[in-house]
Amino acid sequence: MKKEWFSANELIGFEGLPSSTQGIHGMARRNAWVKRRRQGVQGKAVEYHIDSLPIKTMSSLEMKEQSAEYVYSTHQDPLVIWIESYKQLKEQEREIIIKFIVREGLSEVLQRLRTT
Repeated sequence: MKKEWFSANELIGFEGLPSSTQGIHGMARRNAWVKRRRQGVQGKAVEYHIDSLPIKTMSSLEMKEQSAEYVYSTHQDPLVIWIESYKQLKEQEREIIIKFIVREGLSEVLQRLRTT
């Protein structure tokens, strides 16, 4: 599974978890789930690491994970495709992509994609 961090809102409805964000946050506190501040969101938003979640929930999340190809075929919006693809990357992969874009620029990214 590529996605490692989930907000309480994303976890609602999964097997073994409460049906509200408050319930999920409470369960996370009781079970000492690994958490971090959610990037790009104002306030105290947090997200939880997949390894902290119950086994049943982890299995359900893995089955639900969408591929970038599926997202493309259903949405057709390039921004949505980029966001969904970015979310599916591991943190280390995200850092590599961002560093490459900053260092080389988008024109180099496009050039390399054209040659593959």
